[in-house]
Amino acid sequence: MAKMDQMMQILWMLSSGRKATAKQMAEKLEVNIRTVYRYIDALCASGVPIIAEAGHHGGYTLLHQFVESPLLFSAEEQTALLQAAALAKEAGYFSGELLDSAASKLSMYSTPEQESMVRRRVEGLDVIGAAAGLPEDSILKELEQGVINQVSMEIDYYTVREDQPKRRKIDPYGIIYWNGRWYVAAFCHLRNEIRSFRVDRIAGMAETGSSFNRPAGFSASAFFMKNLLPEKEQTQEFVPFVVSGRTGALDDLCRHWFLGHHLAERTSERAVFFLEKEALHTYVVHLLLPYGKSLQILEPASMKKKMLEALYELADHYQK
Repeated sequence: MAKMDQMMQILWMLSSGRKATAKQMAEKLEVNIRTVYRYIDALCASGVPIIAEAGHHGGYTLLHQFVESPLLFSAEEQTALLQAAALAKEAGYFSGELLDSAASKLSMYSTPEQESMVRRRVEGLDVIGAAAGLPEDSILKELEQGVINQVSMEIDYYTVREDQPKRRKIDPYGIIYWNGRWYVAAFCHLRNEIRSFRVDRIAGMAETGSSFNRPAGFSASAFFMKNLLPEKEQTQEFVPFVVSGRTGALDDLCRHWFLGHHLAERTSERAVFFLEKEALHTYVVHLLLPYGKSLQILEPASMKKKMLEALYELADHYQK
């Protein structure tokens, strides 16, 4: 165990509020008692208020005000951090080994009472991640370094219309996690504009050695969502889309990432959206198919016609 880790563990042992002798700490750390004395001297020299009491019932304690310091996490704070780490790992966070290291340090520096309480709380919350996809950790880490160091990258990128990857030079501005996938917002030198790229479509990458300046105030998430939900234009025709149905189905529909942004009215029996007509007659039609008979379209009438066309097309496909 590193010296700093051992000193921090002494600090956590003393944070319990109970006295601890040098012998007890040496046994816990599995070090020589003289090493404990050196660590305590070093902590005191750095400003940690350790109180030493001599005698048969003596030992070391921390000044009460220091025990309340934000440096020492409460059981509730430790639980929140560990649960957040579990959520991040299951979401596919690309530095999982660092999360594990941080979690082990939290456990190492906890009092027995804290450790028991935290374990019971953490065991009460399970996270089930999405099905594992292709490993992207190494690419994400390289992209992260490119973002931090503002270094241009060359990527071999697949699109849905191409069987072979195309080499592109990008300036990575930020990494986004959305809807179970990783994206990078970057300036594309091939297209001469900022674009978002799916990380799982990057077949390979390398640094170019050239640097760039990220635009001041640029927000990767704001750029990404703006492209998903473009601003309304005067030339676009928006129509009301009114649907009724079971409460659970309506709730699910209103929480959808796209429809939720267009929700105009919601009651216990129906929901009203204002949508661009072309999107309603294409994307939304296929979005509604899995709901079956749990939803009923009230208006527009053209939407019912589009649903019938989609169903006939699907039936014809499976009859062949």
